[in-house]
Amino acid sequence: MSKIIPFKAVRPTPDKVALVTCRNYDDYSSAELAAWLSFNPYSFLHVIHPAYMYSQKITLDKRFKGVTHKYQDFKTEGIFMEEDKAVFFLYEIQTKVQTFTGFVAGTSIEDYKNNIIKKHEDTLQYRVEYFKDYLHQTGFNTEPVLITYPDNETLNTWIANKKKSQPIYNYSTTNKEKHQVWKIETDEEIKWLQTQFENIPELYIADGHHRSASAELLYDEDHHLGNENLNYFMSFLIAESNVKIYEYNRIIRDLNGYSKGDFIEKLSEYFIIKDKEQELWKPQSKFEFGMYLDGHFYALFYKQENKQPSILQNLDAQILYDKVLQPLLGIEDLRNDERIEYIPGKQSIATIKELVDEGEFEVGFMLYPSDISEIKALADNNLIMPPKSTYIEPKFRSGLMVYEL
Repeated sequence: MSKIIPFKAVRPTPDKVALVTCRNYDDYSSAELAAWLSFNPYSFLHVIHPAYMYSQKITLDKRFKGVTHKYQDFKTEGIFMEEDKAVFFLYEIQTKVQTFTGFVAGTSIEDYKNNIIKKHEDTLQYRVEYFKDYLHQTGFNTEPVLITYPDNETLNTWIANKKKSQPIYNYSTTNKEKHQVWKIETDEEIKWLQTQFENIPELYIADGHHRSASAELLYDEDHHLGNENLNYFMSFLIAESNVKIYEYNRIIRDLNGYSKGDFIEKLSEYFIIKDKEQELWKPQSKFEFGMYLDGHFYALFYKQENKQPSILQNLDAQILYDKVLQPLLGIEDLRNDERIEYIPGKQSIATIKELVDEGEFEVGFMLYPSDISEIKALADNNLIMPPKSTYIEPKFRSGLMVYEL
């Protein structure tokens, strides 16, 4: 039984929404960031920028206070407005290749603690602490946790009907996405939607493990103060078939002392290797891996006899770690080793070729993306994927909705 609640969102006025919302801060190059900050006074980047600016020179307290002051300025200047009552939202993102539709709601910390909201990724304690301090100091969150629910025909029909009504937002962004938002505000609609989710036994976090863990930590520290808003965190709830899961490909700076010939020979113990020469080859199914080394693409097929009964050991990202990255290339820590970097599967494998050809990296590995059933099986068995196993869409726009604490 999953509990969702409506909330009194703070959000941009309709005339400014296209100017306010932005991608994740880390998605911008320094040149892009400077341009947006210079030319768009309404961009939410102005609010979050103080948290990153001068990061080595001033204390966290001062950085977060800068965020708080700028956020208050946006409210004072009428860039943001607050809902009169607690509501849900239906939100649709149309990209060039796919449409994503889901509900924005508050989800329960209690459900998270009781594993009704299930996890599949490990978190880094220092990042959880950082986000927790950010929430505590600024008093708001604008990045919902992406959560999936089982496909549901009743909800699909309801969504299709709701989309016939007038949206409160209908705008496009410079990365050629179209965004539409509908408000779910009548008592009848709110109660109906809550009842639908009460009939769903469990939900799965797709993206946002650090955000949910930090909300839990803040709750543990401050809930005795009686603040009801701490009992929930903002989520974007979407049918599991509607998420798009990409792989994260790996590029490594050196072969850990191996010659090309010795390295390929070592790989042949676990993989059938086919030289694809100049063909931009990428895996076509599970247990297949692509490799780019010394100007050639290779197809690596994991040998049948090595397959394991364990869900985790059969995960492609885990196989690559267990058989190649850790024993051959000496990479123990996938998060912190500076010899490895990650390229989202959204990017062309030509990017990997270019990076290796330029000489900073020596070898690249391409994986086949996990599917939702693998992620759910891991979560159901309390197993954790290796870091950077999945890059999941949709990505929510910062500044579109604010959940105040």
